[in-house]
Amino acid sequence: MPGKARHSKPHPHNGSTPTPGGQLRIIAGEWRSRKLPVANVPGLRPTSDRIRETVFNWLTVFTPGARVLDVFSGTGALSIEALSRGASSATLLEKSPVAASTLKNNLALLNAEGAKVVETDSLSWLNQPAETGFDLIFLDPPFRMNLLEPACHLLESNGYLNEHSRIYIEVEKELNPLPIPKNWQLEKSKTAGQVSFSLWSRIKKQK
Repeated sequence: MPGKARHSKPHPHNGSTPTPGGQLRIIAGEWRSRKLPVANVPGLRPTSDRIRETVFNWLTVFTPGARVLDVFSGTGALSIEALSRGASSATLLEKSPVAASTLKNNLALLNAEGAKVVETDSLSWLNQPAETGFDLIFLDPPFRMNLLEPACHLLESNGYLNEHSRIYIEVEKELNPLPIPKNWQLEKSKTAGQVSFSLWSRIKKQK
């Protein structure tokens, strides 16, 4: 799913091959089975249906009412799925103007209240104090661009996480161990093909 020019992520199997625009299917919730266009941006791909189904099984009790931050949103597959399943709001960060425009159009089609697309470089946006914390954070950075570690550091240090935030991370399989803060605790993890995905909880640092 994407963030690179966009944040458009190179496909895990072949980072040099552009992925054509296609469709994103919402799996469950208010917008179940709705199909949305995907921007024709090189490397842009939705998180697969199979992975999203697993992830939202993990997140069943955390999604309703959650404030969501989608750091490298790309197609918006994860945050749109969360909104469909009852998240109260979502902020989607996207660098590519084309991908950001498609996200805005798709959210308008869904009449998705509480959703906001910010056309920005994600690390620049995170490099400022947060106005409020988020409950659920999606981190699906472009592969092999070393963006995960600085994003995690900025989320933790600039106030974007609540005491019991959940953080979903999707990366290339070979990135192991993950460069994450020591006070994040692994809850679930799986591998599908060339992709590794995991769910983490934040443990409040001791003073």
